[in-house]
Amino acid sequence: MPTPPRRSSAPSQRSPQPPRGGARRVAPVRRRRPRWAMRAVTTLSVVVLASAGIGHAVVTSLDAKIARVDPFKDMKNRPQAGNGMNVLLVGTDGRDRISDEERRRYRLGGAPCHCTDTIMIVHISADRERASVVSLPRDSYAEVPASEGRKAHPIKINAAYAEGGPNLTVRTVEHMTHVKIDHYLEVDFTSFMKTVDVVGGVRICTAEPLKDSYTGLDLPAGTHRLMGGEALQYVRARHVDSDSDLGRVHRQQRFMAALIERATSSGILLNPMRFRDVTRAVLGSVRADKGFGTGELLDLGRAMRNFSPSSSEFTTVPIGQLAYEVKGLGSTVKWNTSQAERLFRALREDKPLAAQRPKRRAVPVEVAPQQIRVQVENGTAAADLGKRVDAALAAAGFRTTGRPVAAADRSVKRTVVAHDPGWDRSAKSLAAALPGSELRPVKGLGPTLKVIAGTDFRKVRKVRAEDPTQGQATVVRGDEAGCS
Repeated sequence: MPTPPRRSSAPSQRSPQPPRGGARRVAPVRRRRPRWAMRAVTTLSVVVLASAGIGHAVVTSLDAKIARVDPFKDMKNRPQAGNGMNVLLVGTDGRDRISDEERRRYRLGGAPCHCTDTIMIVHISADRERASVVSLPRDSYAEVPASEGRKAHPIKINAAYAEGGPNLTVRTVEHMTHVKIDHYLEVDFTSFMKTVDVVGGVRICTAEPLKDSYTGLDLPAGTHRLMGGEALQYVRARHVDSDSDLGRVHRQQRFMAALIERATSSGILLNPMRFRDVTRAVLGSVRADKGFGTGELLDLGRAMRNFSPSSSEFTTVPIGQLAYEVKGLGSTVKWNTSQAERLFRALREDKPLAAQRPKRRAVPVEVAPQQIRVQVENGTAAADLGKRVDAALAAAGFRTTGRPVAAADRSVKRTVVAHDPGWDRSAKSLAAALPGSELRPVKGLGPTLKVIAGTDFRKVRKVRAEDPTQGQATVVRGDEAGCS
């Protein structure tokens, strides 16, 4: 305990110096009145900040920067509080706060929808050693609970914000999950881009090219460091795969895992000045409940100090029906009630989402390997590469011909998955098993896909077909979000 007194020694030595001038006698008078409170706050702050690595002056100046909302106003019959802390994190449109140049560059035209673009429940365990993130797809079928002046009615969950703001959003989420929300945090496009920029960008890895004409996203397969604008395109894209909204949810989870890795491995949380820059960027366009103040920021900072990619886990609420038609709403996403209840019970009971997990996890794909026919070609000068690739694909379950051949071009560097455009879903599933491979549509190729092995080939990754309507929640740990 000798460290705290040394840190506060300079102020305590300056205060008892009244002989130097009358003006200086005012300070001791002011400080005696709240002396007991100052001692308590100082002691607590030193202990907390020492463990969090955050300067006291930095944190205490942040509270005033947060715009406040009251999402819990007049709420009654709420779920019982559990252990740990549950934060409802919503991402709103907010394109009206972005410059014209940025709107053009990142394809953010049109009017803001005044709805939630992203909804996640972030659970911080009671021991502050684990973070669990559950995504709620924006098109989820939900029921708005009855309240004074409002009848119960069905709704898409992202429309609750447009109808009743943060208050109705919290009500609806609590009604659907029976998880009590302790705090509300709202982030818009501007805050998101600034945060990514101030941490120096976030590294993501994609096993296949991602191109979306709606958002302007255009990433070749491989590893990339995304800055704010590109990161926004990455998490918003809905037209890069057949999963649409669910595919976007998975990318958002991968990005959050990568952001946690960046924050915890780069020393940001241990450097008060860098932490100040990050929090200023975030809080400049964030809205939060009135109870989310300095104390909660300190608590969250201390928790994040202990986080690592391996102590964070991400999942999406289990789905029962992808295209659940509702009169007046159109196509919605219906949850699997029983499986969802197990997931939310784990949050209420402060338990890991996946207590028993396999050491290696197969990558989920849309088409089962057993349904995909493959012809392997050796595009290199290595004599045995074709046989090795064919054998590895066969071991992973793909229906290879068993007769690899030499390619016309023997100087291929990057492995190619050639496919008929009509078999694009199968091609994406095959490409997922070949990290870094290039998808190449070839008209008239037919149902047999072609793998042209390049010098970059290292291994075949295990994949498995995942039916999102079977209800089982796929839990991804933060350190599994890469391209390994």
